Amino acid sequence: MATRIPCSTDEWYHCYNRGVDKRSVFRHKQDYERFLALLYTSNGSNTDAISNRFNLDLRSILTEKDDRGDALVDIAVYCLMPSHVHLVLKQLVDGGIAKFMQKVFTAYTMYFNSRSDRTGALFAGTYKAKHIDDDRYLKCAIPYVLLNPIEIFQPKWKEGVRDFVAAKKQLLEYEFSSAASFAGGKSMTTKITGTAIRDYYDKLPTLDQMLKDATEYHKEYRPDY
Repeated sequence: MATRIPCSTDEWYHCYNRGVDKRSVFRHKQDYERFLALLYTSNGSNTDAISNRFNLDLRSILTEKDDRGDALVDIAVYCLMPSHVHLVLKQLVDGGIAKFMQKVFTAYTMYFNSRSDRTGALFAGTYKAKHIDDDRYLKCAIPYVLLNPIEIFQPKWKEGVRDFVAAKKQLLEYEFSSAASFAGGKSMTTKITGTAIRDYYDKLPTLDQMLKDATEYHKEYRPDY
């Protein structure tokens, strides 16, 4: 991995990466579910090979006995898009984010290359990690990540052409982000995320609130990738 300033323990980061040449890195539901499974299995100090567990489907992996060891990061929210990935992470141990991200992206690249009969890098270099240095930024990064899938259904969303009613439904039905569980819905993938983010809110924002404030999030905190 490229040299970078180490992430600080007990601090939050917006981490993201996209496919090399902006290519799609998720083509089928099975691809998304493999990455989600890796978010879960890679988040621990246990160094046993996790590849042995992928004869199981995502549901089986999330419901089996937890033997990951001590968590490396707390995952506040996540979103998988066809060509890129967004995560908001709190580092729990020194070097936790770097170790977690290396495990996830290396294992997924090996899986994708094997299925596609290809070699080489799948993602555009090492992941990016933007330090979230205050509570306001944190509360803007969360909706930025969760609202990303609207672009799939409403391409002119960030230009201000919006259908809020449809957007809420689309977000709740999108299987590959934590929007539904963050909004209080039931999902088996709730097990992937942690609870630390709840300490920063008296009450978690609703999807309606986040949608109404979307313009501010996109204008002020859009990543440069």
